[in-house]
Amino acid sequence: MRHSIRRGLLAASTVVVASLALAACSGSSSPEESGGAAEGDFEPLTSITLQLQWLPQAQFAGYYLAQEKGYFEEEGFDEVTIVPSGGDIVPQDALVAGDADFAIAWVPKVLGTLEASGVELTDIAQVYQTSGTLQVSWKDSGITGVGDFEGKKIGSWGFGNEWEIFAAMAADDVDASSVSITTQDFSMNALLDRDVDAAQAMTYNEWAQILEVVNPDTGELYQPEDFDVVSYEDTEGAMLQDAVWADTQRLADDPAYADAAVRFLKAITKGWLFARDNPEEAAEIVYDIASNAEAAFPVGPVHQLWQMNEVNKLIWTGAEFGLIDQAAWDQTVAGALAAVNQDGLNLITEEPAETAFSNEYIEKALAALKDEGVDVAGEYTPIDVVLTEGGQ
Repeated sequence: MRHSIRRGLLAASTVVVASLALAACSGSSSPEESGGAAEGDFEPLTSITLQLQWLPQAQFAGYYLAQEKGYFEEEGFDEVTIVPSGGDIVPQDALVAGDADFAIAWVPKVLGTLEASGVELTDIAQVYQTSGTLQVSWKDSGITGVGDFEGKKIGSWGFGNEWEIFAAMAADDVDASSVSITTQDFSMNALLDRDVDAAQAMTYNEWAQILEVVNPDTGELYQPEDFDVVSYEDTEGAMLQDAVWADTQRLADDPAYADAAVRFLKAITKGWLFARDNPEEAAEIVYDIASNAEAAFPVGPVHQLWQMNEVNKLIWTGAEFGLIDQAAWDQTVAGALAAVNQDGLNLITEEPAETAFSNEYIEKALAALKDEGVDVAGEYTPIDVVLTEGGQ
């Protein structure tokens, strides 16, 4: 019996833009007041574009909330354009091309781009502190660890998402050529139909998708105990994921851009703080945005709430928001150097430049927020989300 998770596209508006424009006399923050990154005279940027790496969903709640709650406006931005991607836009490429001022992308994907193209980009805020990637298999598959991948069909979305798999296999001495990496779509249909032995999933998305499907043998939703789950966070192949990227040379040469980076980080920090402290409202806001977007997977409100709950777990681990941990960065680089795909190709062959990450801008943003009395650290207290069929 074949199972199916319905996926599709919704139609409406395409880009979310700040609804209120700042007048020149509205009291917008000066570079000094907002913790600006540069000294000297310059005209502050008031219009910027952010490129996401996927469609509107709670994975990106902090950016949408910064817009919806007026945090961008508070930091002196008249207009912030948030551009989603359904896989048709590579965030770091959009940044290099000048189509975006900032971009959200996984660290290993960008490291590969930096080496392959020779461009310079800088991770200025590490939003996700831990990996949310899973490999999910049926309980009868015998796949309880990375060492069990040998001889199996392992699903992956591709688009650079597979490198965490290869890094984990390298750390576990599994020959990549002994594993069949099979492209799966952005659902769990491949696993439900047993087209793969183990499917790639994010804690905040595809893992919930499969738990929102009715088991035909029981008439009830599938349960976690029906599956075995390998969490890459528990392996040496764990890599840093969603980060904010900026143009390295532009940061060095353009004081207005460096100042905008700090103000942008202040705004999104407040957005993610709101998501942490108000997960239900945050999920509702993102659900409404996704429901009215030109392109978005039609997941239900319960699914968005699950996603918001799980995303908060990846961000709020006790450390201050967005700081790049040297040990986590080093592990990501080590995994990227060790990762070899089934064709014998490496993700990267040498260490990235020192400019590939910097805490300078997020530290200035956090310092400014702390001066304003904002607590920028803390852990997240998860809420209880009961999944429903289809996440509705």
